[in-house]
Amino acid sequence: MSLETFCYGEHALQTVTVANLHPAPTLHDAETVTRTEPAYWVILIHGGAWRDPTQTSTSYLKPALEILRTSSSSPSIPITHLAAISYRLSAHPSHPQDPSSEPSTTPRDAKHPDHLDDIHTALSLLQTKYKFGGNYVLVGHSCGATLAFQAVMSGLSSQKGSGYAAPVAILGMAGIYDLRLLRDFHRDISAYQDFIEGAFGSDESVWDSASPAVVTGKEGVEGWESGKLVVLAHSSDDELCDLAQSSKMKETLTVWVNDGEERREVHFLSIKGQHDEAWEKGEELARGIVFTVEKLQELSSVPRK
Repeated sequence: MSLETFCYGEHALQTVTVANLHPAPTLHDAETVTRTEPAYWVILIHGGAWRDPTQTSTSYLKPALEILRTSSSSPSIPITHLAAISYRLSAHPSHPQDPSSEPSTTPRDAKHPDHLDDIHTALSLLQTKYKFGGNYVLVGHSCGATLAFQAVMSGLSSQKGSGYAAPVAILGMAGIYDLRLLRDFHRDISAYQDFIEGAFGSDESVWDSASPAVVTGKEGVEGWESGKLVVLAHSSDDELCDLAQSSKMKETLTVWVNDGEERREVHFLSIKGQHDEAWEKGEELARGIVFTVEKLQELSSVPRK
């Protein structure tokens, strides 16, 4: 399957890669799909603690791509495209750079909200090019899940990405949702303090304002008006991100679920394997995506209250 990669900025990491899971439908087929059942884009955001250059959009996308392509050949799994966003990274002590010898388009020195600005801009580019609007699922692993939820928090909106439509669903895989809680849970491991400071600085009030499980009210996830569904996936074998993150996020989403007249749902999905195995082997990431789309199908078949 061919992959197309597009640039949305001048930095080498500001790219988005797209795979078309189906050939273009005929006009008759397109009208049938539009009338009876929506077909979704799925857009991925990789993890790596905002700083790991070994994790890329394509390395995150490829393991699950063939599995999803096969699953999506069935009309019961209406996924049309799979895309993955690459974004600017913060500095990593194990991957030093030499500014004097590297191109000016490659520095890894991003600070919040740079990572999120890139997600906003990439989503805007995709929607402008492909015209799918908000008919997509945003999927993030680890800090990618943080970015996915930050993308629907109005209090963190960016002027650069103001033209994009929010998704109908978010799938968080082994996600980070409360930065201070994550550091406190791992106080004996200095790397947690280091990578959070590397991305957000040392002011812990900034950590709180950027944590999807901490911000309440309309400036947080509660203000995500187009949202219909959240799936929080976690493995009991995850050695890096504890269950408390997903539990705190689910608790925060209780208000979001009960807000408004349209039906909204939050599901917890148990997955297998260690932290990065969720995407490295492809099976669990693909299973989480299919689970999310199937739940969206169920929601779309239920009349509004």
